[in-house]
Amino acid sequence: MPGENLSRDEAQERAGLLSVDGYEVFLDLRSAVGEEPDGPRTFRSVTTIRFRCAEPGAAGFADLIAPGVSSVTLNGHDLDPAAVFDGSRITLADLRAENVLVVDARCAYSRTGEGMHRFVDPEDGEVYLYTQYEPADARRVFANFEQPDLKAPYRFEVTAPEGWRVWSNGEGALGEDGVWRFAETKPISTYITAVAAGPYHYVTDSYRRTFDDGTVLEIPLGAMCRKGLARHFDADDIFLLTKQGLDFFHDNFDYPYPFGKYDQAFVPEYNLGAMENPGLVTFREEYIFRGNVTEASYERRANVILHEMAHMWFGDLVTMRWWNDLWLKESFAEFMGSFSMVEATRFTNGWTTFANNRKAWAYRADQLPSTHPVTADIRDLEDAKLNFDGITYAKGASVLKQLVAYVGRDAFLEGARRYFTAHAYGNTQLGDLLGALEETSGRDMAGWSRSWLQTAGVNSLTPQVLYDAQDRITELAVVQDAPESHPELRPHRVAIGLYRRTSEGDLVRYARAETDVAGPRTVVTELAGAERPELVLVNDDDLTYCKIRFDAASLDTLRAHLGDLTDPLARALCWSALWNLTRDALMPARDFIALVLAHAGRESDIGVLQMLHAWTRSALTHYAAPQWRAEGGRLLAEGALRELRTAAPGSQHQLTWTRFFASVAATDADFQLLRGLLDGTAKVDGLEVDQELRWAFLEPLAAHGIADESAIGAELARDDTASGRRHQVRCLAARPSAAVKAQAWAQVVESDALSNALVEATISGFVQPGQRELIAPYATTYFEVIERVWAERSIQIGMDVVKGLFPGLQDDRSTLDATEAWLAAHPDAAPALRRLVLEAGDDLARTLRGQECDAAAAG
Repeated sequence: MPGENLSRDEAQERAGLLSVDGYEVFLDLRSAVGEEPDGPRTFRSVTTIRFRCAEPGAAGFADLIAPGVSSVTLNGHDLDPAAVFDGSRITLADLRAENVLVVDARCAYSRTGEGMHRFVDPEDGEVYLYTQYEPADARRVFANFEQPDLKAPYRFEVTAPEGWRVWSNGEGALGEDGVWRFAETKPISTYITAVAAGPYHYVTDSYRRTFDDGTVLEIPLGAMCRKGLARHFDADDIFLLTKQGLDFFHDNFDYPYPFGKYDQAFVPEYNLGAMENPGLVTFREEYIFRGNVTEASYERRANVILHEMAHMWFGDLVTMRWWNDLWLKESFAEFMGSFSMVEATRFTNGWTTFANNRKAWAYRADQLPSTHPVTADIRDLEDAKLNFDGITYAKGASVLKQLVAYVGRDAFLEGARRYFTAHAYGNTQLGDLLGALEETSGRDMAGWSRSWLQTAGVNSLTPQVLYDAQDRITELAVVQDAPESHPELRPHRVAIGLYRRTSEGDLVRYARAETDVAGPRTVVTELAGAERPELVLVNDDDLTYCKIRFDAASLDTLRAHLGDLTDPLARALCWSALWNLTRDALMPARDFIALVLAHAGRESDIGVLQMLHAWTRSALTHYAAPQWRAEGGRLLAEGALRELRTAAPGSQHQLTWTRFFASVAATDADFQLLRGLLDGTAKVDGLEVDQELRWAFLEPLAAHGIADESAIGAELARDDTASGRRHQVRCLAARPSAAVKAQAWAQVVESDALSNALVEATISGFVQPGQRELIAPYATTYFEVIERVWAERSIQIGMDVVKGLFPGLQDDRSTLDATEAWLAAHPDAAPALRRLVLEAGDDLARTLRGQECDAAAAG
C-alpha cells in the first residue's frame, strides 16, 4: 500500500518537524467475540494525539493501517476521511505550533501476529488478544507517528467483553462503567506499547529491593498464559529468574527499573521469540513446556527472559533514533542475556551455548552476500524487518564480548551507567554510547568502532607452529585472513590454549596465553618454549568473534580424541569450528557426520548435543553428496539408536537421542520401532512417551507414508489443542502425495486464511528432504509467484513464504541458474524481497560446493 513502507528520510524530516506531548488511546475490543462477520473482523480505535510543530503552517502525516476511518479532527476541524486517509497515512495540512489530532477508526484484528492478534483456542473456544508491533505495527491498532524517535507518554483505555481481564504497559483497573483504564506511561516509542486481553490464566508475585540510600523499590510481578496451558505453567521458575535478573541489573546498572509493574505474557501464535514491551513483556507460548524437555530448553527460556529484561534499559529507557542503530538494543540485550544468566542464575554454562549456538547464527549471516556492518544502513521499514538477524543479535553480542575484553568489565558497566543517566527516555545513536565508553575506559573507541561495528565480514584465525628437535615450540603465530569481499583485518583480543592428553586419556589445557592479534600475522611470544601440544586452540575461552581454523596436527587430534576434551567450552568451540569447515567445503560432510557419530555420545552439554544433531541433519540434507545420502542416513539412524539405548534411562541424553533418532529414521525397522513406541508395543527403559514426543514420532511416519490421515486424525483426537492443531497441520502436509503437496501449496500461496502459526507449520510439513522429486514441480512456480505474494501479503507472511518455500532441496545447477535469472530479471523488485532470494541462492551455491567436496572424498 502506498506510504506503508516509511523511509528513513521521511522519518528524519518528520522528527525535525514534530514533537509529541502525549497519546490517549481508546480501544473497544468487544467485537473480538461473537459470530464471524462477512468482512474483516474489526474493532473501534479512537486516538487523541497532542503534538507540536516547529514550523507552523507546515504539512505532515500520521500513520494508520486500517480498513476504515470514521472521522478525523485536527485542531477542532473535521477533515474528510476519504480525502486525507489513503489506507496507511493521514495527511495533516496547515499545522499549528500546538496541535490536537483525533482519529476514530475501524482497525482489523490480525491472524499474522502483527498488530492486534486474535486467537480462538480450539480446546475451549475462548478468544485471546495481544499486540505485537516491532518494528512498525502499532499503526494497525491506533493512529500514531510510527518511528522510534518520536517518544511520548500514553494513556490507554480499553472496553473488553464481560469477564475478560485487560493488561497494558501501566497499572490498570476496571471502572464501574466497564472501561479498563491504565496509568500513563513514561515517554516510550510506539513499537513497545502493548495490550493483552482475554480470559488469561494470571499468576502474581512481587519483587522488593532496598537500595544503599534506603530507598525501597517494589515491583508487582505477573505471569500469564492461556487457560488451556495453565496445568503446564511453571510460574514459580519464571518469577525466580525474573527476580534474579532484576537483582543483577540493579547491581550493575545502578538505575532502578523505571516502568512500574512487570508482567510477562506467554501468548499463542507469536511471530517472534519475545518482545520487550515495558511492563508487559510478551513471549511465544512454546516457552511453556507441555512435555519433557531438556535443561537446554529451560536455559533458552531463561536467556530470553533476561534478554527482554535487559531491554528495559537498552532499548526502552534509551532507544535508538532510527533502525540503523538497532544494535544499540538488540546486541546489548543478546550479550546481557548471557552475561546475566551466567552470573545470576543456575545456568552457569551459558557462554558455552552462546559460543556453539548463537554465534553459528552470526557466522552464517556474516558470510551471506547481504551481510552488513553491525551498524547497518537501514533505508526503510522493510530493511529494518530483515535486520533482526544474526549480525544484529549474535555478532553484535560477540563484538560486545570482545569490547568487554578490550576496555575491561568495570569500564564497560560504568559506561553503560553514564549512558542511561545521560539519555534516559531519549534517543541515541552510535557516538553517544561510544563517547560514554571512551570516558570510562580511556580507550580510543573510534578505531575499535570502525573495525568492529562499521565493517562487515568474519575473519579466520589459524595457528602456525614451529618446533625444535626437543619438540618444543620455537614460534607460534596466528594468521588472520579475510574474504576478498570484506578484506578488513581486525584487532582481536584472544587467548591461545595448548592441549595434550593426560595418562588417563583426557585432553586438557596445560598452557594459555592471552594477547592482541592484529594484521595478517601475529607471533605469540609467550608460548615459545612450551612442549609440543596435540591441539592448539585459537580463541580459547571465546573472547573474540572469528572463525577458528586448525593446523593439521590439531585436526588429526580432534578426529581421534575430540570426545576426550574435558572443558565444555573448548569442546563447543571445536565443534563450531568443525561445522564452519564443513559449511565452507573444507571438510567433507561425511567426515563431520563421522566425527559426530564417534564423539557426540560423550558430549555432556545437552545444548551443544542438540546443536550437533541439527548440524548433522543439515550436513546430510545439504552438503553430503547425493549418491551417499542413503548410506549416511542409515549410519545416522544406527548411531542415534545405539546412543539412545545406551543413554541413562530417563536422562536428558536419552530424550535428546530419541528425538534425533525419530528425525533421521531411515529403515523399515526404524519405523516399526517408532510405531511400537506410539502404540505401546515397544518400550525403551526410562523413556516417557508424552504427547509432544508422540507427535515427534508421528511426523516421520507421515512423511514416509506409514501414518495416514486417519492416524493423524486419531492423534489430534488425543490432543485437540492449539499445539495439537499445529502438529496435525505439519503432519498432514508432510505426507508423500502430489495431491497433498498441491493442497498445502495452495493454502499457503493462494490463500491468506491460515494464521501465521499454521502457515509456518504447513511450510515445515511441505518441505521434506526425502521428497525432493515430489516437490520438484514447485521450483518453477516459486519464481512465478513470489513477487505477487510479497505485494499482497504482510511482510511477516511474505518472509515466511519466500524463505520457507525456496526450492533449496532442488540442489542442482539449474535451480541456481533460475535464482540468478530471477534476480537479473527483477532489478526493481522490492529490495527486501531481492535480499531474501539472494540469500537463499547463496545458501544453494554453498550447498553445491559442499556436495562437490563430499563427492571428492569418496575417491
